[in-house]
Amino acid sequence: MATNWTPTSWQAHEARQMPIYPDPDAYTRATDTLANFPPLVFAGEARDLTADLARVAEGKAFLLQGGDCAESFAEFHPNNIRDTFRVILQMAVVMTFASKLPTVKLGRMAGQFAKPRSGDFEEIGGVSLPSYRGDIVNDIAFEAAGRAPDPQRMIQAYNQSAATLNLLRAFSNGGYANLHQVHAWTHDFMGRSPWTKQYRDIADRIGEALDFMAACGINPDTVPQLKTTQFYTSHEALLLGYETALTRQDSLTGDWFDVSAHMLWIGDRTRFEGSAHVEFLRGIGNPIGMKCGPSLQPDELLRLLDTLNPGRIPGRMTLITRYGHDKIEAGLPALIRAVQREGHPVVWSCDPMHGNVIKASNGYKTRPFERILAEVRGFFAVHRAEGSFGGGIHIEMTGQNVTECTGGAVDVTELSLSDRYHTHCDPRLNAGQSLELAFLLAEMLNQELAERRRVAA
Repeated sequence: MATNWTPTSWQAHEARQMPIYPDPDAYTRATDTLANFPPLVFAGEARDLTADLARVAEGKAFLLQGGDCAESFAEFHPNNIRDTFRVILQMAVVMTFASKLPTVKLGRMAGQFAKPRSGDFEEIGGVSLPSYRGDIVNDIAFEAAGRAPDPQRMIQAYNQSAATLNLLRAFSNGGYANLHQVHAWTHDFMGRSPWTKQYRDIADRIGEALDFMAACGINPDTVPQLKTTQFYTSHEALLLGYETALTRQDSLTGDWFDVSAHMLWIGDRTRFEGSAHVEFLRGIGNPIGMKCGPSLQPDELLRLLDTLNPGRIPGRMTLITRYGHDKIEAGLPALIRAVQREGHPVVWSCDPMHGNVIKASNGYKTRPFERILAEVRGFFAVHRAEGSFGGGIHIEMTGQNVTECTGGAVDVTELSLSDRYHTHCDPRLNAGQSLELAFLLAEMLNQELAERRRVAA
């Protein structure tokens, strides 16, 4: 257990990106209510994720983390949850088959409601209002009443998270994750993709493997693992009052866990030394993610790792790099060398989304698919050169057929961005672009593992 730590010790540290509630008594009532609600996840599940991530850190598994930029109350619908879950499963099957490594599936779901902002206020037409900080804090509509932080929104976020988790558990264990069914979905995608010939080889080989197993009597009836899957949830631990209210002491070990999600991560804007967010996260037993951007220096990273994982527990720390396609090969090597030199066991994961946002000529924020892909390639190239393992991908995506990121095989152009631009915050990959990325990742993983085998020989 962390020394000199309590669930509220963060209150003595600098807390950035936190809303100011106009009614402190209403805020206290809301957090007191949350503190009496049941846990959304369990400590044992968080420990299982730590063990799975330890295998990623050893190069024996791969991490796939994906989901919404920011969940919303307005778009809460079982079909949206189902479709995003489905695409993550499809991506995982493709990558698992290609790499021969198990894929740890981690959703940005069931709690990803809060968003950091570059400024406290937003101005439109000479009117200044508090910035939108996610549905858990205030409303996206540019109206004074809705932009006032409302603590009751934390209660609504909890209830939506509980319902989302309930459905995810049902999908994971109720047969929806049947491996044969997931493969059939991928074949349906192949029939609509202009790149069908390029990807059909992998898809056909997956089908042949499934047919071979069935001929040997290995099917979902004889091996239940073929129709179930382990699916974890994660979000940025930004709204510390909410996270504190959902922090509980494990009756088996006495350790503290944040039971709002299996994994929590700390963002680029809140990972500074002396941060309230760092103070909170250092004391919980969950696995922790940390965004690492161009401003992070190697010595600072090592100090943060010593604070967040002093026991150097494998699987506890995932470093999520977010540089931009044109900066990753210059900036990432120094961090890898520092971590390797000090022997910290970490998972290296690539966030190719946040460093590649541009504004299109028609005013829409977008992320060009070719820049996303270029950052992923750069990530693997750096790890190959440094002799380390690039073990994960962290993407903002949806199972819906949105038009928010340009490019991809089914080309989204700047002119078509307005067709189905539905995001509450940042642009997301759509279902087709996500699966296309999975096939490209599969090719890269094959190359990486072939190189590792060559060096080992």
